[in-house]
Amino acid sequence: MKKVTNNDLTVVLTIATHLNMSRAAVELGVTPSALSHALRNIEERLGVRLFNRTTRSIALTDAGDRLFTRLRPAFRDIEDALEDLNQFRGTPMGTLRINAGRPATQLVLLPLITQFTAKYPEVNVEIDADNTLIDVVSDGFDAGVRFGETVDADMVAVPIGPYMRSAVVATPEFFTRHPVPLHPKDLRGIPCIRLRFSSGSLYRWEFEKGGIKLDNEVEGPITLNDMGLIAEAALHGGGIAYVFEELVTGPLRDGRLVRVLEDWCPYYPGLYLYYPSRRQLPTVLKAFVDFIRNYSFSPLPLSKASSSTRTTRPKASDEKH
Repeated sequence: MKKVTNNDLTVVLTIATHLNMSRAAVELGVTPSALSHALRNIEERLGVRLFNRTTRSIALTDAGDRLFTRLRPAFRDIEDALEDLNQFRGTPMGTLRINAGRPATQLVLLPLITQFTAKYPEVNVEIDADNTLIDVVSDGFDAGVRFGETVDADMVAVPIGPYMRSAVVATPEFFTRHPVPLHPKDLRGIPCIRLRFSSGSLYRWEFEKGGIKLDNEVEGPITLNDMGLIAEAALHGGGIAYVFEELVTGPLRDGRLVRVLEDWCPYYPGLYLYYPSRRQLPTVLKAFVDFIRNYSFSPLPLSKASSSTRTTRPKASDEKH
């Protein structure tokens, strides 16, 4: 067997982590074709095939899986050793990669990140705004942002925002042509703007009042996969929208949108930053976690507490955020 370098092993580890040549190439800063050529060269020198590859997919062979299983903890030890050196720096530096849903990014994460990078100018933050639930570890992220119930039990979860609430809204002009719903069942027959998850399923609007919980399947001519776009469609008169309250604060204040069924929309705990429970936290991530813990979030309005507060977020919202 010809000599294999640490750089070669990094190539193998990165490809095995993503099982996607394009993503691995981006992380390594090379083209997919160059990465494919490098992998062929490595396999030739090893004298064994590590991956089964087609034009559409890539998977580890038994030999590749065994090598990956041994390499992953070894490289983790190397990363931890390098992280030890960061303790001697006066300020954090490096790149922090975070995966989060698009509404969570817009409403909570961006305001925090802009202040965090201003405080630590040697830190770069890369945010992947994607509503699809992923494995942040296998996809190469330092952390993710989701609602607490979607976070795996082996992850550390830190609150990253205030209590949240949904709002059911439409334009005043829309309600000159359609009746104003006073109960969730009144939505039947009224055009609603629907949300489709990345899995293909449609979101059922969730309501709660006085201990009664309802999941409504709504109908309408417009279906979108992003809550921010749903709010925009409502502003254009496309129908009734069910969105985060924070997305429509301005339009509600200036009268471009009006709110209905407000008493059926309780508050619920907000978003969480989550990350692997490793024995040593990367310095940049630790700095961000400390920053969040010292950040003052707006509390739940006292007038809206008690009976109007949920103990959990909406149960069907996994992919929505």
